[in-house]
Amino acid sequence: MMALCCGTGFFMKTAKIYQHRWALIRVPILAMLIVLGTLAWWQLYPMPPRHVVISGGMPDGAYEAHAARYAEAFGRHGMRAKTLGSPGSPVNLQRLGHGQADLALVQGGMAWTPDGSPTLPPGKAPVQTIAIVDTEGLWLFSRHTHIRSLTELSGRRVAAGPIDSGHRHLLQRLLRHQRVADSDVQWSSLSGLEAARALERNALDAVFLVASPHAPVVMHLLRTPGVHLARIEGASAIIEHHPFLDARLLPQDSLGKGLPALDTPLLTTSTHLLARGGLDPAVQRLAAAITREVHGGPQVFHHDGELPNLRHTDFPPSPQARQVLLRGLSGPEAWMPFVPAQWLQRLVVIGLPLSLLGIGLMHLIPAFLHWRLVARLSSWYGELKFIEHDLLVRRVVDVGGMELSRINARLEAIMAATARMRLPPELQPRWYTLRQHIAFVRSQLERYRGR
Repeated sequence: MMALCCGTGFFMKTAKIYQHRWALIRVPILAMLIVLGTLAWWQLYPMPPRHVVISGGMPDGAYEAHAARYAEAFGRHGMRAKTLGSPGSPVNLQRLGHGQADLALVQGGMAWTPDGSPTLPPGKAPVQTIAIVDTEGLWLFSRHTHIRSLTELSGRRVAAGPIDSGHRHLLQRLLRHQRVADSDVQWSSLSGLEAARALERNALDAVFLVASPHAPVVMHLLRTPGVHLARIEGASAIIEHHPFLDARLLPQDSLGKGLPALDTPLLTTSTHLLARGGLDPAVQRLAAAITREVHGGPQVFHHDGELPNLRHTDFPPSPQARQVLLRGLSGPEAWMPFVPAQWLQRLVVIGLPLSLLGIGLMHLIPAFLHWRLVARLSSWYGELKFIEHDLLVRRVVDVGGMELSRINARLEAIMAATARMRLPPELQPRWYTLRQHIAFVRSQLERYRGR
C-alpha cells in the first residue's frame, strides 16, 4: 500500500508536469537556451570590435598615406577606423605593446635592438605580423657628390627625423656598426619636405630617410638641382650584418624621365603591418584582406601580386592573416559585408547547435513523461489482470476471506488513485477504460462475497 501511495504521488506529479508542459518544461528550456546563448555570445565567441586604431607616420610620409587608405577600406567594410600620427616605427611599436593601437606600420629591423634584446619591454603584449606591405629604400641625399660611405657623415649636419623616428633609429644603428658614434654627427630633427628645403638652402649636409620610391619627399629631392642621391659602397657587408636589409637596383627612369639618371643600387627594407597581441582574429583577417586590396599592384621594387606576403618577417606571422593571404577570405566573410558575416557565423556556431538541442529537449522530455504515464496506466492494468486471475481462474473455495479483503484493498487504492488523477486529453480514453475495468472487477468481487 505504501509503495502504491508513493507511486501514485509520483504519477500525479508527472501527470501535472506533462499537462502543463509548456509552462513547466518548454518555457524553462527556452529561457535556459537564451541564457546559454547569451553567455556563449559574449564570453566564448564575442563579436569583434567595430572600431580600430591605426598608428601611421608623419603627415607627408608613406605610412600616414597607407594608414589613411586602410581607414577608408575599413569604413567600406562597416568599421570605424582612427589613424594616429607618429614620429616613426619605434613609437608605433610601443603603442602596440601598450595597447594604444590595434594596427601599426613598422619598418624592417625593429624586432631586435643591436645588442640582441627585444625591442618591446618585458611584460608587454607581443605583436604579430599581418603582412609585409611595401619595400622602402634607404635614401641618402646630399649636396656633396663625393659621399660614398656612411662614415663620411661624421662631423656633418644630417637630418634623419625626430629622435623617436625610424629613420634616425636605423641610421644610428648603421653608423654604430661602422664605429661612428651618435655624438660624431650633428643631428637635425627635420624630416620630410622641411628637411628637403633645408638641404636646398645648404642648411644641411645630408638628408637620410626610409621611404617608398614614390614618396613626395623622395620625388622632390630627385628633381632638385644640385642634390645628389648617394651611392653607398660596401652594401654587401652592411647586409651581412643587418639581414633585414636587401640590395635592389633602382633602374634608370623608373620614377620618371631622368629619375634617376642612372641605374642606382639601393639598400631596401620591408614595411610591416603589425597587430597588437590579442587583436580579434576576425579583425586580423579583415586587415589582411585590406592589404591585398591596397598593396596588390606592381611597384618599383616588386611585381604584381608579389606583395603583400609573410616571407622573412621580423615578428611572428598571424595565422589568421597567413590563411587570408594564401587563400583569401572564406565562408560568409568572402561574400558578405564584414559585420553581417560575423553575425551569421555566430548564429551558425552558437544559435544552430543550441536550437537543435532545445528542439530535442522540448520533444524528448515530454515524450519521456508521456511514456511514464502510459507505463503507469499499463501497470495498473497488469494489477487488474492478476486480480481477475485470482477471481476467475482460481476456484472460489481457494479464495478465502483474508484474500478477498486484500484484493478489495488493492482495488480501493487503485480506484482512489485514479479518482485524483488529472490526465492530458490524449490519455483520457485510457483512464475511462481503466475505471470501467476496475468497476467490473469490483462487481466480480462483490459476487464472490455474496456466495
